[in-house]
Amino acid sequence: FFKINISCEILFNISMSCYSFNGFIPVVDPSSYIHDTASVIGDVIIGKDCYVGPGAVIRGDWGRIIIEDGCNVQENCVVHMFPGKHITFESGAHIGHGAVVHGATLKSNCLIGMNAVIMDGAIVGKNSIVGALSFVKAEEIIPDNHLFAGNPGRIIKEISQEMIEWKTEGTALYQSLPSSCHSSLLPVAPLTSIEDNRPSHEMVYKTWKTRQ
Repeated sequence: FFKINISCEILFNISMSCYSFNGFIPVVDPSSYIHDTASVIGDVIIGKDCYVGPGAVIRGDWGRIIIEDGCNVQENCVVHMFPGKHITFESGAHIGHGAVVHGATLKSNCLIGMNAVIMDGAIVGKNSIVGALSFVKAEEIIPDNHLFAGNPGRIIKEISQEMIEWKTEGTALYQSLPSSCHSSLLPVAPLTSIEDNRPSHEMVYKTWKTRQ
């Protein structure tokens, strides 16, 4: 028998799909959750309480990607850049399912809608919202506290404090998700029938329209 002595830090690092590139090793705070089908490559720095969902690719092979505390990069998102560029997602940035962010900067507490595309040099302002399926062209500057939508996209309006609070509540759910994943997400075999006592889910967050 061989005695196996592997530190918690090593186990943490190998439990997700992290890859070094040209000597750059990703840095991930242990409080964050990276799904094991996501890929985190090269010069990527991920802060506290971040969530990276299944199938997401954060590719820091040609430049640095800094993802600050409380961000989420949801399922099947892609983050990359042109060679030599460094990009930052500031604290609480929220990147919806399937979005592509290529060389753009996301300011704190912004929301990128599902399947949106944000191009090189663009800046999405603090608290701003980019609508689902929108296209943000290269070097576009979206001011703080604005709604941007369309393809090609344009600024629609300044958003209210109430909408900012609603968006922030949604992001807070994702900021609590990493700890839940660490404590309860397990690979299992599926059941063959529904249990008699299967619980229902609590309504903890409403859409903007149903909130009104």
